Parts: sequence; structure tokens; C-alpha cells
Amino acid sequence: MSKSVVIVGGGIVGLCTAFYLEQEGFQVTLLDQSDMSSGASYVNAGFVSPSHLVPLASPGMVRQGLKWMFNRASPLYIKPRLEKDFLRWARAFQKSCTAAKSAKAVQAIKDLSVKSVELYQELLTLPAFQFHLENKGLLTLCITHKALEKEQQLQQLVQREGLGATMLTKNQVKALEPSVSDAVLGGVHYQCDWHSTPHKVMQQLKTHLKQQGVTILPKQAVVGFKKKGTRILAAQTATSTFEADQFVLAAGSWSRSLAASLGLSLLLEAGKGYRIDVSRRLPITLPAILAESKVAVTPMEHATRFAGTMELSGINTKIRKERVEAIARAVPHYYNAVSVSEAEQAQVACGLRPVTPDGLPYIGRTAAYDNLAIATGHAMMGWSMAPATGAIIAAILSGKKCPFSVASFHPDRSF
Repeated sequence: MSKSVVIVGGGIVGLCTAFYLEQEGFQVTLLDQSDMSSGASYVNAGFVSPSHLVPLASPGMVRQGLKWMFNRASPLYIKPRLEKDFLRWARAFQKSCTAAKSAKAVQAIKDLSVKSVELYQELLTLPAFQFHLENKGLLTLCITHKALEKEQQLQQLVQREGLGATMLTKNQVKALEPSVSDAVLGGVHYQCDWHSTPHKVMQQLKTHLKQQGVTILPKQAVVGFKKKGTRILAAQTATSTFEADQFVLAAGSWSRSLAASLGLSLLLEAGKGYRIDVSRRLPITLPAILAESKVAVTPMEHATRFAGTMELSGINTKIRKERVEAIARAVPHYYNAVSVSEAEQAQVACGLRPVTPDGLPYIGRTAAYDNLAIATGHAMMGWSMAPATGAIIAAILSGKKCPFSVASFHPDRSF
């Protein structure tokens, strides 16, 4: 069996893939273009959310996206671009926003998220891991009847899938989270959801992998590949060549350009998200989603994190002030005596999340190469799906049976 593997990408998906491949006896080398201290895996909300069953590509999203397109402060901002790859992605996204396709994606999304909850818990049974992971559920807060009605539809779907979710009245919300404002009309408590502190998980994964003999090389941007026929021979950086028997492309939003260097057309767009950390003690005890503004609120070990927005504007790390301000403005509407200062807003960070047209990640081998697997495209759900993704890639490369069907995630699927 081929036992050496190069993983391109050191985010949460790449690290989880390295973890499970090392467990299968592979000699693992992981390459990342950054210093591996920032990006989407570090600035996300830290949710492990089986309740997030509905993909971004869902009925009504195209119409909503068009309404928001010219509002740079909207929860979903799509920058119009006359670029071939973007237009192809947009067309495929439009075709994916049907009730039938959205419903079909639900089971696949659930499988990955539920399995990841189990695997995160398994990690904590190992001596090397002591990271923050709590099951307080996720509270969705609504200040309009329209949002409350929409949230009830999701709550009913989550219940039908056998996951814990309870509708709450105004008073019931107050009983769970006394700091919510009187403007909140009600909400849902998704008891099936968990939350964590991302940078602690990332630190401990990197430390453990190095101790197990995994070679982790930051600031090694892959610029191309050596290949012969249907086999990849090596990954190339500006200074080195890394040969291996197997290769895994897990480079997040940069996976599309790397795939293109292999002659593969991977429909993928970078979706920028922002986070603001407030280190002051705040009266917020439960993770929450502020429904109308799509802002995530997470009490973490070091701070309360306010995160949100989906900005499709290409690969860039430009901070758009109006989007940061939109997150900050939303908070006082949902909580009493809670605000985000201008100084705290100035410490904002962003990360790029890889978004596929149908809202499902690419996980598995591509037919174009005998020794290439792809693991990317998780959008906002990378943190929720990473352990299961890593376990799937390890099973595929080891020739073992996957714990559930992965056909929906095939990298060569058509849209």
C-alpha cells in the first residue's frame, strides 16, 4: 500500500486529514502557504452544528442574493464580476437552489456534522487534547415574526432528522439567556449543537501531529505539481520538491487555482467571513445566531466572539468597514447592555471559506489522477465537518469502507 502522503493545506480540514492518515500508518507531510496562525480556521465561530442542515444553495437564495448584491453591509454580499470562473460558479449555484436538490443535501450534511461531533469527543479522550468543547446547544434569536416563522421551519426539519431542537417563547428565551433584549420575540434552542474555541484546537492538533512525526511546513506555498500520465509525482514550492505516493488537496479557497494547475476545473468561490473578539466580560452564556443579521455569538475561553457575513468578492483579505459595522450594530438589538466598541471593531480579522455551488464539500478521489484526493469546499461548515472529512479521506486512501455514503461529495460531480 502507498504509505507516504503530501497534504496541501494546513487549516482544520488539512490538520484533521493529517491526524487520521497518521493513525492509518501514513508518513505525512503537510504544506501550507501561511504561517498557520490565521485564516478561516482561526476566526470562525467555533460551532459544531448538526442543526445547520440546509445548504447555502437553497430555494429563494438567488432572489435574496440579488436583493443584497448592492448592499455591502448585507449578510450575503456578492460582488458582481465578469470573470469566467465566477460566472460558471454563479450559474451552477442558481441551478442548485431548488427544493429537490436542497432536500437531497440534508442527509449528507447531517452525516458529516453528526460524525464530527463524535470524533471531536473522541479526540478529548486522548491525553494530548484538552481543548474547549461544550454542549450548551445553540440559541437562535428572532426579533421579527418573519424570521421566527422561518426558524420554526428549520426547527421542524431538524426534529424530523432526529436531532434536538425546541421552539421557545419570549419568556422561555429569557429564562435561558437573561441578557436578551425585549425586542426578541422568541427563538429556537438547538440542543444538538456544540461550540469550541478554535485556536486552542488548532494549536493542540499541530503540537500532537508534530509529536507523532508528521512534518508540518508553514510558509511553503505550492506553485505546481510534477506529474506523469494519471499520477502526481511531487508537489513543488518555490524552494523545494515534495515527492509522495498520495496527495491530498485541502487548500480551502486556494484549491481552485491549484486544481487548475493539474488541469482540473473545480467550481469554488472564496466566501469571506469576519470576527470581532470582545475580551471584556459580557453577560452572554449561550452560543447564539442573531437571525435577521446572521451574526454568530460564541462565548469562548478568552473572549466573546461575534462573527458573520458571507462576502463573495474573490480571494482577498480586504476589510470592508461597513460589514464590520453591520455586525457591531446588530448586537444591541438582541442583548441588553451589550455593545461592541470602535476599538474592538478595529481588531477585526477575516478568513476565506471555500464555497461550492451546491453547498456540499468536495471529498474524495478525482478520476483524473490515480493518487489525488480532494477535501475542500465546506463553506461555513468547515469547523463542523473537518474531523469526519479527515476520517473519510483516511479511509479512502487506506482502501477501507467509509462510515456512510460519500457519493454526494464526489469532486467530479456535475451541477
